[in-house]
Amino acid sequence: MSNKRPPQDSATKIALTGIAIGAVVFLLVDWFVLPPVHTLVIANPLDWLLLLPFSVISIVVAQYVQHKREAARLEALREVDRLKDALLASVSHDLRTPLTTIKALAHELGALGDERSQIIEEQADRLTHLVTGLLDLSRLSAGAMPVNVQLNAVDDLLTAALQDTESQAAGHALITELPRDGTMLVGRFDLALSVRILVNLIENAIKYSEPGTAIRLRARRQQEKLLLSVEDSGPGVPTGEEERIFTPFYRPAGARPDAGSAGLGLAIARLMAEGQGGAVTYERDAGGSTFTLELPAADLRAE
Repeated sequence: MSNKRPPQDSATKIALTGIAIGAVVFLLVDWFVLPPVHTLVIANPLDWLLLLPFSVISIVVAQYVQHKREAARLEALREVDRLKDALLASVSHDLRTPLTTIKALAHELGALGDERSQIIEEQADRLTHLVTGLLDLSRLSAGAMPVNVQLNAVDDLLTAALQDTESQAAGHALITELPRDGTMLVGRFDLALSVRILVNLIENAIKYSEPGTAIRLRARRQQEKLLLSVEDSGPGVPTGEEERIFTPFYRPAGARPDAGSAGLGLAIARLMAEGQGGAVTYERDAGGSTFTLELPAADLRAE
């Protein structure tokens, strides 16, 4: 539950504070300045009109102070985010070299017959995947991820994504559905980034659905958008957490402990899509979850 107060409550509090300050100042002026002094008696009824400007000025001052405090708080949060991104980028970059060395040594141990080498290589690969995700996240947050938007075919995108995830399918049937009329779908997008987005979505479906179930990839065009959906039969995201799943390091309540996820895949997928004019959305239905990658469509004739 969020502790953040609604804007109207904050504005009401500021106004009441300003009025209270104005009333206190008015009483002090009445006590020390207005005759008869050292009493709260107001001999001249026109002196009551002083309360209005005091109240207005106090409300304006209270709002100004609140605005400055909020601006300082937001600037402090932005600075923390900048430091966090810089730290993630630095640590992620520095970890890549020792991880490569560890994997190479594990490979040599395997050649000597050490059965533990396979476990070492698997864990090194897992750490390398996490480090790569952290580095991508820091680059995307800083707007430093290069984007190469060109005319590409959806067939090439799906083929590459399926090749990258086929070995991880773990008994899942990966089913592809294209337009029945044979229309060739093309769009303007970064092929490499889009492949990584789809791979993240497919891997997410594999992690959170039971082995042996089907994962369906549907591609279609809707006006000026290409829609590439990854549908699974998993439990879905708990109600109210549909947007939080795209937050870095977030994992839904009840997620399988053996899923092996750091909560970066969906956040990175959405940022990569937005960087090329697209989007990643989530929808829950009776049969599971559907994640959809939206990309700008193109017309071959227009090109």
